[in-house]
Amino acid sequence: MAGRLGDVTGDMPQLTHADGARAPRPGRGRLRVYKVVVLGEGGVGKSALVLQFVSHNFIEYHDPTIEDAYQQQAVIDGEPALLDILDTAGQVEFTAMKEQYMRCGEGFIICYSICDRRSFEQVAEYRRLLSRVRAADDVPLVIVGCKLDLDSHRKVLTEEGRDLARQLNAPFFETSAAYRRFVDDSFHALVRIIRKQERDKDEVGARAAERSRARREAGPISLVYLVWYLSRLRVGNQMVIYI
Repeated sequence: MAGRLGDVTGDMPQLTHADGARAPRPGRGRLRVYKVVVLGEGGVGKSALVLQFVSHNFIEYHDPTIEDAYQQQAVIDGEPALLDILDTAGQVEFTAMKEQYMRCGEGFIICYSICDRRSFEQVAEYRRLLSRVRAADDVPLVIVGCKLDLDSHRKVLTEEGRDLARQLNAPFFETSAAYRRFVDDSFHALVRIIRKQERDKDEVGARAAERSRARREAGPISLVYLVWYLSRLRVGNQMVIYI
């Protein structure tokens, strides 16, 4: 299932979730929704990447995006998911909306064009802004170099993209929307990061609950042991029993 939710220019009701908090866990029979935001400078290929993912089509020309929202179902590692994707504006005149985009997502794909060095240099700036808006350094993130099919016009080396992604602790892909290369991989990798963070948080919560339960159960036993220990203190080599 794939569907375009339409052009939106207001408060993005489809994706808004308070301060970027993760979406609630689905009930039985309901898909877990993953709120994905695609960021990057204008013209780098964000829309082509998203459209190829949701519709398996490559559109060579696409009107400059203000905002487009899409939904796409996928089975990732045997587990179904519903990706709620916001394709954002990259043009300078929409820069004031960047923080709004960043507050509403769970995970982010930051795109640049391998043919445009300036768009690559802006990736780190998007990451810094994302850290500031979200007040966190562990925001789920994937770095994507678009337009791999235009390799003859390349201005950014693959190694440069890989090194930057390593510095940002994010997976890295060079993609071609024209030939559908590594398109699905980029979105699936982001969902895997979100899932891993959820599992890690659940495990931390479970361990904390177990420690709390153990302390409650051990409380009376510890008191009995303390009484027993104090009643048998030695003075020199002589056992003294306190009654």
